[in-house]
Amino acid sequence: MPLRWKSSSWKTRKTPANKINDQITVALRLLIAETFSPMNKSAIITSASLAFSSILCSGQDKFDKIEKPNVVIIYADDVGYGDVGAYGAKLIPTPNLDQMAKEGLMFTDGHCSAATCTPSRFSMLTGIHGFRHGVRVLAPNAAMAIKPNMFTLPQLFKKAGYQTAVVGKWHLGIGDGKTPVDWNGDVKPGPLELGFDYSFLLPSTNDRVPCVYLENHRVVGLDPNDPLFVGKKPDGVTCTEYPDGKKNPESMTYYKSSHGHNVSVINGIGRIGRQFGGKAALWNDETMADEFVKQAKKYIASRTKDQPFFLYFASQDIHVPRAPHPRFKGKSKLSYRGDAMVQFDWAAGEIIKSLDDNGFTDNTIVIFSSDNGPVYDDGYEDGTTVHTSTKESDRGHDGSGPYRGGKYQIYEGGTRVPFIIKWPGKIKPGKSTALVNQIDLMASFAKMLNIKLKPNQGIDSRDIFSTLTGSNKKGLNYTIEEAGRTLAIRQGDWKYIRGNFNKKKKKQQAGRLYNLSTDIGEQKNIIKDHPEKAAELKKMLDTVIKTKTGIRSIPQAGIEPASKL
Repeated sequence: MPLRWKSSSWKTRKTPANKINDQITVALRLLIAETFSPMNKSAIITSASLAFSSILCSGQDKFDKIEKPNVVIIYADDVGYGDVGAYGAKLIPTPNLDQMAKEGLMFTDGHCSAATCTPSRFSMLTGIHGFRHGVRVLAPNAAMAIKPNMFTLPQLFKKAGYQTAVVGKWHLGIGDGKTPVDWNGDVKPGPLELGFDYSFLLPSTNDRVPCVYLENHRVVGLDPNDPLFVGKKPDGVTCTEYPDGKKNPESMTYYKSSHGHNVSVINGIGRIGRQFGGKAALWNDETMADEFVKQAKKYIASRTKDQPFFLYFASQDIHVPRAPHPRFKGKSKLSYRGDAMVQFDWAAGEIIKSLDDNGFTDNTIVIFSSDNGPVYDDGYEDGTTVHTSTKESDRGHDGSGPYRGGKYQIYEGGTRVPFIIKWPGKIKPGKSTALVNQIDLMASFAKMLNIKLKPNQGIDSRDIFSTLTGSNKKGLNYTIEEAGRTLAIRQGDWKYIRGNFNKKKKKQQAGRLYNLSTDIGEQKNIIKDHPEKAAELKKMLDTVIKTKTGIRSIPQAGIEPASKL
């Protein structure tokens, strides 16, 4: 059955129950005094007061009760719309995700906010578009992109009494950017300073250094006699030095670099950035999925039913370097990339099974999605045949399904990703064509938890909880897409891509307009045929960019049908 959430107006109008009881009792006394004989008055008054009190309290409980289900986000890396069986994949088996699609609400127009990982993660956790703060893909030693004054999704859940945890890839930076991060001491500020009670991390991403796990504030398994440094090591310090992939390409024994990814070579794989020391703490690329699943299951098993929890499980799969465990080798028809996707599907299934084993299934919202669209050869000779996402199909597989482009690109394939939400007994299984975006999770969960966001919190996040739970068939009236420094706006079937300023040519590039209802692959720019529509969407996009108080402050920015801004 569709969910029914209490009206915020009820809370503002309600009177304390004991005061209302007193008022009812007085009214009853006056009524009964005029109607009944003296000997029956007392008993009648007592019985009637108790009955009214019971009715009142029953009704008040119904409206006051706020559901606090556990929430688990299973976040894939570089998984495109067409990489999942339920969304059309034929060469990669994904039975666990397909089963989740059958049991949950599967969105066919679900989006991340950007076509690259760091800004998408930033937006989902803050409810703010990355372009407002210049958030781009971060270097290995980058400071936190999320600043201490920004309200975050885990902080929202903590405000409602939840325990919070993150397990997996972080890639949102660590440190304040002022004091160098001490990898041999307390590594902070990081997730714990942003609202998470527990963290077990891949600090950056698996193609970047440092190649170690970080549990809360400490590097796991670090030998103090082999101190860890990122970028450069202090003079006079003795620690492990790793081969340089540029000078010694033969050291890349797992597979070679195809472009970039050739500085420190660790576990036979070239990485972005230079690492010194920390040999005892190095991760094993082929057991990374196992490690993250183990930590997630351990966290779930430690929870109790009297306190809700929020778990953000951010897998490294299927980001490069793709190094699935040998037991997944050959499980797909697409070598490393396909086998890594099979491994991710296994990991998702293990987390869902752990929820069931620990009795949390019925009271847990599980969301599966991805940080951006697909990419093929993204830096390693791993069997892929297409440079990044410059062509649609790799060996007969189109990771973006019917949509154009993928990771790094402003086209639909860059941000339209798998998006499934499951809540047994609350969300009716099915498919939805409603337009939804991960950035709106903050305002939507705030609605569920009856927490009013301040004007400066999650400023680009809009409440679409009724859409996510299936009780409303309408989606967003528009959403913003981002790829690097390029922005676009989607409104219904219309899509307008903003032209950037070309510094070399010192010329403003023209915008582009597409209609997905007749051109799902965004092949025909029809801006000359529909100049008025292009001008309307450009104005809307310009308004969003210029509005410092965010999308939520703009009239007509919610679920209702759009009108001109």
